[in-house]
Amino acid sequence: MNRTLLCLLFLLFAITSYSQKVTLSGTVKDSLQNPLPYANVIAKPKDVSKNLQFAITDNEGYYKLILQKGDSITISISYLGYKPIDYQFEASKSIKKDFILQQSSEQLDEVVIEMPVTVRGDTTTYKTSKFIDGSERKLKNVLKKIPGVEVDKNGGVTVQGKKVTKMLVDGKKFFGGNSKLAVENIPADAVGNVEVIDNYNEVSFLKGLTDSDEMAMNINLKEDKKRFVFGDVEAGRGNQDFYKTSANLFYYSPKTNVNFIGNINTIGEKTFTFRDYMSFSGGMNAIFSGNFNWKGGDFSQFMQSNDVLSSQQKFGALNITKVATEKFDVSGYAILSNSKTASLAENQNEYTAFTEDRTRKTNFDNLLGIGNLNLEYTPNSKSKFYARTQVKRTNNSNNQSLTSSINNNTNTITTDRVLTATYINQNIEWHKRQNDKHTFSSVVNYIFDKSDKTAFWETQDPILQGLIPADNNQNVLRINQLKNTQEHNIDAVFKHFWEINNSNHIYTTIGNKFLQEDFFTEDSQILDDDAINSFNNDGFGNNLNFRLNDLFFGVHYKFRTGIFTVKQGVYAHQYRWETNQNPTISKNKWVVLPDFLAKIEFNKSKKITINYN
Repeated sequence: MNRTLLCLLFLLFAITSYSQKVTLSGTVKDSLQNPLPYANVIAKPKDVSKNLQFAITDNEGYYKLILQKGDSITISISYLGYKPIDYQFEASKSIKKDFILQQSSEQLDEVVIEMPVTVRGDTTTYKTSKFIDGSERKLKNVLKKIPGVEVDKNGGVTVQGKKVTKMLVDGKKFFGGNSKLAVENIPADAVGNVEVIDNYNEVSFLKGLTDSDEMAMNINLKEDKKRFVFGDVEAGRGNQDFYKTSANLFYYSPKTNVNFIGNINTIGEKTFTFRDYMSFSGGMNAIFSGNFNWKGGDFSQFMQSNDVLSSQQKFGALNITKVATEKFDVSGYAILSNSKTASLAENQNEYTAFTEDRTRKTNFDNLLGIGNLNLEYTPNSKSKFYARTQVKRTNNSNNQSLTSSINNNTNTITTDRVLTATYINQNIEWHKRQNDKHTFSSVVNYIFDKSDKTAFWETQDPILQGLIPADNNQNVLRINQLKNTQEHNIDAVFKHFWEINNSNHIYTTIGNKFLQEDFFTEDSQILDDDAINSFNNDGFGNNLNFRLNDLFFGVHYKFRTGIFTVKQGVYAHQYRWETNQNPTISKNKWVVLPDFLAKIEFNKSKKITINYN
């Protein structure tokens, strides 16, 4: 009865509190009725003891303010390049009010820097002090309070519905640009202004030449955090040997940044997941997109269920950025993750004629290491060199026992899977802005990708009869499978960008891609006397060597007019490939491949893209 009364009182309080609020909403447009996105709408109560309220218009120019009923409020509307206006509002009831701003021919005065949001070209700057109240602990708590910015449960960040693909701290990539490690660990009290950069390219003079649609978020640290050591350490322990320890340590200075993140726990909290791994897959400048088919290595067994019986997670990450000289920067990170989990599932399946009791026990042991080193050399404002190295290594084991019991007849199948994989990626980039008309870019990329998989099945009853040539006259059926792959990729691309004028470009590409892949599988049975019964004579097993060389040339014409961007062109490929698998097959073929890209961009968040290739 007391709980019911308490709920009713709480509901009554909520209704009463909400009834004391009024809503002011509407649009902000220019004199031509075009919506003004990111306009600042500030509500200043006449009572100076009350807090200001803010709203930022969306891409349709729409705003909404929730205000205290009965207040006398001055509504200030401002937008860069337009004359600000004030509107006196008595908050007696909810109304809709539209505003029209007139363009300003005068130079903006210093009041502009106090605006919560400013937009200059492709860069939007949020003054975070206008949105926070001091209760925030991490960067994600700050971002969630900025209008139009969202942070999902996986650490992904979107701005006005568009995903942030690179995370920077003071202009430098944070752990290779990963957003999750940034939003979960950077302390809120170190965050100054937040910049969102649309159409981002790390090489400034290449911006506008690429067809990528990347967005970067740059976290500017407060001035008193430019040379500072900060972070936090947590430790906790519960019953049944449950514990969690974590550390987030940061050192920042104008020329050296060091970040360490560590976590050990037995409460099932996964600090590093397969989704996170995918964001550390390396890469190169976006202008080469379309010329490479990226493969990040065979690490699929790193993905696993979160529904576990027991769990031990260990995670450590170190990120270092060093400005060696005015022209030379060094950065890199190392990540080590070890996950040990056990799961148990018990099911009872009822069929027409019988009932089956099924028990599945699984043990995972997954070890993953990632190392990355980036060298950046800038001899002058019109040249850029990159050398990037990434190494990934994993050792994974998956042991599973499946027991099925029907009418007191029990059969158990045990499965042991082991994966060992190594991935090495090395690329060197060169970019040169020759003059206002001509820009050159080139890359040489090498990938080594090797994986060894073994799978072992053991059961006391025959399985897959008629499908595998097993000797069933054994006390225990033991099947072993081996699958090894090894790849070498060597790619080289050279691009020339001819900017006839701001609206017309011609791009020329020449490149060569070489692939060599070895694929080997073997299936066999281990007999009771440990002799090997190979399945090769029955058509099982592969031993394949494959080589492919792709020499290609391309030319493209790109033009812009109004809200339209069109790019059309053609690639000519000479494919030479050889398959060595008894017999050897060699082929040679020329292929001409046209492609077409059209974009209609209504605003930053609304566009239509037509892509054919």
